[in-house]
Amino acid sequence: MAMKETNSWGRIDTRAREIIAFDASVQRDGLLSQSQSYLPYGNGRSYGDSCLNDVGTLLDGRHHNRVLSLDLNAGILRAESGILLIELLDALKDSGWFIPVVPGTKFVTLGGMVANDIHGKNHGHRGTIGCHVRQFSLLRSDRERLVCAADQNSDLYAATIGGMGLTGFIEWIELSLIPVASHKVLETKLPFDSLEEGLDLLAQEDPEHEYSVAWIDSLATGDRLGRGILMLGDHIESPTPPKYGKPLLSVPFTPPIPLVAGPALSAFNKLYYWRNASQQAPHVARPDSFFFPLDAVGGWNRLYGPGGLHQHQCSLPLEGGEAALRRMLEASHDANHGSFLTVLKRFGSVRSPGLLSFPMEGFTLTLDFPNREPATHALLDRLDRITLEVGGRVNPYKDSRMQPETFRSGFSQWRALERLRDPAMMSDFWRRVSHQTEEFRSEIKAEKAS
Repeated sequence: MAMKETNSWGRIDTRAREIIAFDASVQRDGLLSQSQSYLPYGNGRSYGDSCLNDVGTLLDGRHHNRVLSLDLNAGILRAESGILLIELLDALKDSGWFIPVVPGTKFVTLGGMVANDIHGKNHGHRGTIGCHVRQFSLLRSDRERLVCAADQNSDLYAATIGGMGLTGFIEWIELSLIPVASHKVLETKLPFDSLEEGLDLLAQEDPEHEYSVAWIDSLATGDRLGRGILMLGDHIESPTPPKYGKPLLSVPFTPPIPLVAGPALSAFNKLYYWRNASQQAPHVARPDSFFFPLDAVGGWNRLYGPGGLHQHQCSLPLEGGEAALRRMLEASHDANHGSFLTVLKRFGSVRSPGLLSFPMEGFTLTLDFPNREPATHALLDRLDRITLEVGGRVNPYKDSRMQPETFRSGFSQWRALERLRDPAMMSDFWRRVSHQTEEFRSEIKAEKAS
């Protein structure tokens, strides 16, 4: 075992952590049967502490990165869990097939995508990635290697999709792909002057396009509160396959203060709105620029300064969701916290098989802030309250500070995941929202007494 500086993407708590490569010797020597706790670790792109285990050991699975099979007739891919999304897309770039759901970065592992049941810009049509998982192999400390599918070990299949790595180590995943004309996208950008106008545009355009996402100017106020740019996309034929590239430039060090706040953020938002509002004509976009624009800058999370960043993402129901969105934008203004990346999307009615899947039909708003404790925590608590008041939920794999009650209010099935959790697996997040609470201790005591 080795100590290595290992973080989540929010960089709230940067330190050396114990990590080992998960390989045949780990399985052969029965390491997972020991009393110490473990957690599978992919590429560390979760923002909070769901991918960390400070009192145990992280299991690095990145070298499990092979494509095991690819059926181009049926559109079925099987790959090891440590393979990066960029590697999968590169393998598929001229195949006529595409990963059905992709997040905002291509530097995530396939196992991490399933463990977090990620969503993308096409949730209304495709649901989450879990909707396309045919089966997977799961290695647990307390049972033999299991193949899980909707009709085989179905309880663990549901718990593992969105289970944040707590049900065991995923060895490989079999995924259904979607047919596409090419990986390139015909993109249209539509500006809107207010939140209400943006929501009307989303309702009108989302059903007509494969992909839709809105950027919000978090600093706009008054009648222009929630103004932004709606970006729409559909796959289009192209004679040449795309190139999935590495970052064009990188942030070499962490600045002493956040560079995405104050006058710099105000200038960026004005420029971004003007530049994109003037590009309304449909145009062919490279997949890198449409799906993964932030990947062009390596280490962009350093721009938030030495305190790191908090990202808050909520899922809001249709009823009451619009009012909650307005209150959240107003709350960030009241707290003098501008959000550099403010993203609004619609979630559809396609239900995930995952036990703790995050999306619900309605809206999702993502806000991120430089960490300026305790003011930032006070704002995040306020955003949590607004979310819960309308029956929404807060994204656990973006979080590093929500209260246990907040998590449990949004995810009533959490006890079912705890029952199916591999006894050797634990994360800082799960410890915080379940095991360190008095309610959990009382329940365990009652179970032992009975």
